[in-house]
Amino acid sequence: MEQVSQGTTKSQGDNDIRIADFQVKNVPDVVYYIPNFISEEEEKYLLSQVYAAPKPKWKQLSHRRLQNWGGLPHPKGMIAEGLPKWLELYTQKVASLGVFEDHVPNHVLVNEYQPGQGIMPHEDGPLFYPTVTTISLGSHTFLDFYHRRNESREHNGEGDRDASSGSDPPPDTEPFMSLLLEPRSLLVLQGSMYTSHLHGITERATDSITDRVANLSATRHGMGEELMRTCRVSLTIRFVPRTLKMKLLFGKR
Repeated sequence: MEQVSQGTTKSQGDNDIRIADFQVKNVPDVVYYIPNFISEEEEKYLLSQVYAAPKPKWKQLSHRRLQNWGGLPHPKGMIAEGLPKWLELYTQKVASLGVFEDHVPNHVLVNEYQPGQGIMPHEDGPLFYPTVTTISLGSHTFLDFYHRRNESREHNGEGDRDASSGSDPPPDTEPFMSLLLEPRSLLVLQGSMYTSHLHGITERATDSITDRVANLSATRHGMGEELMRTCRVSLTIRFVPRTLKMKLLFGKR
């Protein structure tokens, strides 16, 4: 499986990216993978901002911890909160690619994965505009994709099913494809890759590159390599169309 074009490998500080040049071929529509979307300096800056966040911003789950920025997605609408400047800069940078049409992302989920941690197969769900973008910091990971067996899935805006919930087993025992997400890269999922397939991160500390990796030609790695995971932080950048200006009184009429 090959990519349309590997494009440039510089940090994309300029708005000169042709997103079509980074579409991954021979996979269900639509996947874009941009290596080195940010520079090493930007990566250090983002990590410093993540870890400078107040301790109450962290939510500890069984298999990872996360920060929620922009508001809490809810079927009745998200009570929108302004993003901090350090995140707003990168929501604008992603928006400049046109993958959200004329929208600017208003929600960022920050996930921290220690080696051996992951998240069970899930979908991002209807609360979001049907595009999900992810910047990876610190370490690589494998994002695995699964065919789902039914349409009944839960959504909570945080991943969107907690890998620790222990509810349903994965839809299939093995993923039908994987993407190698390198540090400083940007991943964009749209179309059927957003609506028809589940994605997750298997809990392991080492990844072996096989022919299941769909974007291998766009990375600096080769078949048969084994990669050791270190601590990875991901910025999942999305747009919530339905927002509210006042607080919801849940459970009251």
